Amino acid sequence: MPMPSTPTTADWRALIRTNQNSTYIVIASFILIYLSLGLLVDVYLCSNTYPQTTLSQLFFALITFTLMPVATLVTLAIALISLWVTFTFHDNLMLLGTEYREITPDSAQTLQETQLYNVIEEMKIAAGLAYMPKVYLIEAEYMNAFASGYSEKSAMVAITRGLMEKLDRSELQAVMAHELSHIRHMDIKLILMASVLSNLSLMFIDILFNNAFRSRRGGRDRNGLLIIIMILRWVLPLITVLLMLYLSRTREYMADAGCVELTRENEPLGRALLKISGDYQQHAEQYSALSQQTSHESIRRQAYIFDPVQAGIAASSAMADMFSTHPSVEKRLEALKCNFSQHKV
Repeated sequence: MPMPSTPTTADWRALIRTNQNSTYIVIASFILIYLSLGLLVDVYLCSNTYPQTTLSQLFFALITFTLMPVATLVTLAIALISLWVTFTFHDNLMLLGTEYREITPDSAQTLQETQLYNVIEEMKIAAGLAYMPKVYLIEAEYMNAFASGYSEKSAMVAITRGLMEKLDRSELQAVMAHELSHIRHMDIKLILMASVLSNLSLMFIDILFNNAFRSRRGGRDRNGLLIIIMILRWVLPLITVLLMLYLSRTREYMADAGCVELTRENEPLGRALLKISGDYQQHAEQYSALSQQTSHESIRRQAYIFDPVQAGIAASSAMADMFSTHPSVEKRLEALKCNFSQHKV
């Protein structure tokens, strides 16, 4: 069976440079979002204090520090702290809401867990990585996996128990080759930054929204600020979805191609994708309940090998499906040149 063409070594190096540049753009974008939110708050507060001053004059006074932009400085501090927290506690952040434990040669409790670690170690060598990523097992019945980290040295791979138990060794190897390709391409830092910072920015706008409502109930006139925050509360999620759409789909195709390069086979990954998709569809009601009970799933959605929204598991609308951060399984199988039936698992 013919295999899809895979990028050359030069392509990998170019991809790493592209992902590094995209990471800087993502970080700069979210800092600008935070600064814009703070500046809006400052302009509104100052307009109440200096009602005779035009908005353009207030804006100029704030950016030149003629008036102290307190809210802007606070949001800048929040943005910088968010970046520090993301780099320092990235593994904890990406595993929030799940029951998990680290798998090592000493902590493995079953033959399957030992096999999982050995498979990842084999793929680490095949990928030419200098460091062994941390391996985490998530105690969940659904089938999924993701890689994360801000560097090759800090990288981690997380896999659900359901995926570990339901795939055969070649399929498990293919999924791990896919995840280690993400590490090899250094797009893990890009998605880590985008996933965590986008969720933090949405949490921040929610805090502003709730505070504005409380301020309104307290009798202070904050209708203008409330309108601005309400608009941002609708616009920011759309911006983050579009950003993740831009970042995620290409990286999945590239990781699939990287898997084929490392394993020299295309069918195991194709079978794994079909099994994962079929398992979600077969247990849709059960997994939907599990998804609702598991907090912070939105942080992991972009990093997963399979987007649960495609199977209708996560709470979503037609618009969310349209903006799925992953290409469909059918398109991924087509790119892999897998010709077997959708029902062949």
